[in-house]
Amino acid sequence: MEENKQYTLFVYSENHIGVMGRITNTFTSRNLNIDSLTVSESEVAGVYRFTIVTHATASLMMLMSKRIERQVDVIKAGYFAEEELVTQEVAMYKLSTDVLTDGMEIERLLRKHSGRILAVHKDYFVIEKTGHKVETQALFEDLKVHGVFEFVRSGRVAISKPMVLFQEILQDVEEEAKQTS
Repeated sequence: MEENKQYTLFVYSENHIGVMGRITNTFTSRNLNIDSLTVSESEVAGVYRFTIVTHATASLMMLMSKRIERQVDVIKAGYFAEEELVTQEVAMYKLSTDVLTDGMEIERLLRKHSGRILAVHKDYFVIEKTGHKVETQALFEDLKVHGVFEFVRSGRVAISKPMVLFQEILQDVEEEAKQTS
């Protein structure tokens, strides 16, 4: 039996209304939960990149990738296992300014977790931490005793380790289109 693992799916598409809905509906139809979803411009003007993290088997990821790739406006889709990626997330924490001026504990935690202060206001301050989910969660756990007003974590951003240029992906798409026509 195939093992369920964490995979990251990349989808390159044009920026049209409804693309995200169609992609997420593909996950819903397969009863797959999305752990995180990030969308940004890619290295090619006019082309957007969806970075979707989920847990599935390798064969299901291959099927999902092909189903998504068949959708209008999707240029290319592909998936990677954890060991094939360089990943990062950003987390922000909002706490009372009172704890900042109450001893050295916050400074010690910031040094321990490599966090930094983004903003200081009369009533609150904001800490930023980049890293893997386990690292941003560890800082959250340490800050809880000081009363975290708000906490937010971005979705994953990731770059594949294999050296595949987007231009090569487009060439593959064009060759596949020629073969099917």
